[in-house]
Amino acid sequence: MELTPLTAVSPLDGRYAGKLAALRPIMSELGYMQRRVQVELTWFVALSDAGFDEFKPLPPQARAYLTTLLHGFSPADGQAIKDIEKTTNHDVKAVEYWIKSKFEGQPELQAAAEFVHFACTSEDINNTSHALQLKAGRDQVLLPALDAVIARLRDLAHQHAAVPMLSRTHGQTASPTTVGKELANVVVRLVAARAAIADVRLLAKMNGAVGNYNAHLSAWPDFDWETFARCVVEAPELAPGDDANRPFGLGLAFQPYSIQIEPHDYMAELFDAVARANTILIDLARDVWGYISLGYFKQKTRAGEIGSSTMPHKVNPIDFENAEGNLGLANTVLRHLSEKLPISRWQRDLTDSTVLRNMGVALGYAVLAYQSLLIGLNKLELNEAALAADLDAAWEVLAEPIQTVMRRFGVPGAYEKLKDVTRGQAVTREALHGLIRSLEIPPAEKERLLTLTPASYLGKAAELARRA
Repeated sequence: MELTPLTAVSPLDGRYAGKLAALRPIMSELGYMQRRVQVELTWFVALSDAGFDEFKPLPPQARAYLTTLLHGFSPADGQAIKDIEKTTNHDVKAVEYWIKSKFEGQPELQAAAEFVHFACTSEDINNTSHALQLKAGRDQVLLPALDAVIARLRDLAHQHAAVPMLSRTHGQTASPTTVGKELANVVVRLVAARAAIADVRLLAKMNGAVGNYNAHLSAWPDFDWETFARCVVEAPELAPGDDANRPFGLGLAFQPYSIQIEPHDYMAELFDAVARANTILIDLARDVWGYISLGYFKQKTRAGEIGSSTMPHKVNPIDFENAEGNLGLANTVLRHLSEKLPISRWQRDLTDSTVLRNMGVALGYAVLAYQSLLIGLNKLELNEAALAADLDAAWEVLAEPIQTVMRRFGVPGAYEKLKDVTRGQAVTREALHGLIRSLEIPPAEKERLLTLTPASYLGKAAELARRA
């Protein structure tokens, strides 16, 4: 059966394929192959620059040709590697053979072909490729999608900074807040979570079969291989249009200690950080869903859109529901990745290999959820009448400021008196005002309390919302 969006097993490559077009070139098998080629060629060029008599520096035309292999990698190239793999039954060796095949007709490169994959173990190529995938996936796709959600929430927080809203703690009416302040709370949390994602250092090792440079030192015992490997890993990547005569690098952080595989602790840190941001967004999605249910928000409709197959009046909060579901899927995969990847039997087992191929699945569900949230947030319209009606029906929330003022002036049993008047009862404006007038407190304080309404009892909510 031909693979199409209709026949794909995963909805990421099926129903939602178009929404993840930016992630697919990075986190797919093709993206993985391209970065393997990038690592092999970067190591190869760096060896030519190392000063070995046996491998003289490559001439400019050869370096320029290698950049065309690096930046012009195509699906046809990926398929050619897969065809070689059918014979080798080894994916990294297939990449090495493909690169060597591309040296035909290039005398300087053909003469140096044995320096492709020189002293490398497959994991030197794989771990750096995974780090490059995560770097591009995080910086080019995931963070921009998250930033768009944060920016929209910040706009809404500022726009509705002073719009009063009844709080609900334990599902019960509580001290009023503002719509903007509740959204600002999420903005502040997300900004911190976003920084944690961005701050994770993406590590890579280039130190041989068990991390000790054994093969390297057998060839050149007096060469400082550790410093060389660090330079290759940490030097900036060669971007399209860059001078091919400058040093080739990978733009990652160097991992000096490893077994055959990089320990993957940084991956666990990254995936945990993404999951933390996702958890905040699940909290947001559920709250907005609830506010829509209460009527605090209405949703803009699109012509022809159906809310229910039998109930034509409905406009369901599907964007927030889809986001919640996909955030849950993302976190399930992210948490398995973070728990499994740092564990390896002795110096190497292969259980990480198949798991790592699902990094794109985890990030894909996260990005899909961020897109749904942004669509949902852009549909929201505030229903200030519903907000005002809820507040006007909740005069009991003023029991808090009244008893606090009573305490200030030493009125005994302030809390208990208000509890007797308000708890479990329908509290009216008139009843509270009668109580206030009976209090033995300064007249100016009575007048101040008498002017208070649920909609004006907001503390610093508006200020805090605008500051976010």
